[in-house]
Amino acid sequence: MTSRMTFCPIWGKDYKAEGFYFHSDVFCRVDDSQRAGGGYQVKAAIAVAFINDMTDREKAKLTTWLIDQRSQGEAQPRVTEEIIGYAKSKPALPVHERADRLLRFIAEQSDSIGERVSVRKKSPAALAWSESTSWDEVNYLLRYLASRSWIDGYRLPDGSYFPQIAKVTVEGFSHIADQATNVDLAQAFVAMWFDPSMDDAYSQGIQPAIEEAGYKALRIDQKLHNNKIDDEIIAEIRRSKFLVADFTHGRDGARGGVYYEAGFAHGLGLKVIFTCQKDAIEEVHFDTNHYNHVVWATPEELHKGVKDRILAEFGQGPLPLNQ
Repeated sequence: MTSRMTFCPIWGKDYKAEGFYFHSDVFCRVDDSQRAGGGYQVKAAIAVAFINDMTDREKAKLTTWLIDQRSQGEAQPRVTEEIIGYAKSKPALPVHERADRLLRFIAEQSDSIGERVSVRKKSPAALAWSESTSWDEVNYLLRYLASRSWIDGYRLPDGSYFPQIAKVTVEGFSHIADQATNVDLAQAFVAMWFDPSMDDAYSQGIQPAIEEAGYKALRIDQKLHNNKIDDEIIAEIRRSKFLVADFTHGRDGARGGVYYEAGFAHGLGLKVIFTCQKDAIEEVHFDTNHYNHVVWATPEELHKGVKDRILAEFGQGPLPLNQ
């Protein structure tokens, strides 16, 4: 037995949505909610908790998670108790990232180059994409985008200026292209020495640090593929948000592949988190030794250093722990 829903279970009756309640398992499927940025799934009992227990700021952070999940290919992300706890504890997005998301949203609403978009008419979706809780916040971000010449608002003959009626400029599209280098916003590529002596450094240090910060670690030797290894490395670095490069090596000398992969990532404009075991730090080559490395003696030190650096550079990622 099902019944049609008419409002967003997360954001309440002020925001329309399309979907169904499945009474047999007390389950909601939301096909589309502009305020939540699209579709999602949730138990009806949890949906009641949204309205009663979550602040608008917490709902905004959950909405960001939903949008990020859809960008990873999940059309209707499943909201669970764990995800609610994650949204409540997750730091808010940095303001500049909220502005970038709003810029991408405006660009996606444009059917042609130079077309103006009435952001106010699309305000529920604009709120969702910019992790905003009010139209005042959206206005603030629009003014910032205009100040960077990434959007051009509408100016009346009397000089009145409305950034809410905006078109994306060439500079704005260029900025979007610069940001679009990272296809998978949750992936972190790991470059390191594939030696058994480094197994604990990865499994107890780097990998859990990346995952606890909300990202997924990719080490190329652990991925099944049929391509030439060099081509696969290049492809996966291109798909990653950032790179963790550990320059530890044994008696046979520096790992040339790690230097190459870190340099390639830099050439793409990706940030690199540099790490090295304490005993090998003095042997790091001159072309990278001026970067601030996470120097570690134990996997625990490596774990803390990498996690702290990720959170400082990028903030909490889109994935909850163990997803």
